[in-house]
Amino acid sequence: MRQQKYKIYINGKPVFLTTTEGMQELGIKADKTTHVAFYIGKKKAIKQFLDLLNKNKEVKMIVLYHDDLPMLWNDFQDCFKVLEAAGGYVQNDKGELLVFYRRGSWDLPKGKIDPGETPEQAAVREVQEETGVVHLDLGEFLGHTYHTYELKGERILKKTWWYKMKTTDWQLIPQTEEDIEEICWVAPATWLSGDVVVYPNIREVIETALRAS
Repeated sequence: MRQQKYKIYINGKPVFLTTTEGMQELGIKADKTTHVAFYIGKKKAIKQFLDLLNKNKEVKMIVLYHDDLPMLWNDFQDCFKVLEAAGGYVQNDKGELLVFYRRGSWDLPKGKIDPGETPEQAAVREVQEETGVVHLDLGEFLGHTYHTYELKGERILKKTWWYKMKTTDWQLIPQTEEDIEEICWVAPATWLSGDVVVYPNIREVIETALRAS
């Protein structure tokens, strides 16, 4: 089936790239905090929307649509340096989820794909490095998430590949050089419904896994 939309988080706010049909399925209407626009085929327009998100805190969502979605997606990516990462939704034999806290938010283990690595290899390596877990059973692919950030004045678009994983290991060793302050096992549905600070793309990964279970 032809992909109908992409969802990218910019400063924690969703930007949807979609088709006319996909926009109708989303059911999103324009208002004071939601901007909906037909893409006119000029990358300058994309950059103007990116600047709007950065400067106007009242804007909560942007939807750009065009029936040539591959063209829109390629033009959007051209506005960034694109990096690829991979990570894991890791569960123990009790069905608990491995999460950790760093830089003011709860997170899942993930990291950049090194040259020559497959996304699967990178996901397993990053989980092992960041959490101290050794024995991992690689499961199904959950999906991609996209988010952006700025580094030394350059706009970065990060595409992350997510995989389910299982482990029988219990000992957790946080990778402190990656600013991991706390690491633990949680009951994912109960934990996510509580008062926890979670990046929106990470929340999306957990919700996707819960729906698939």
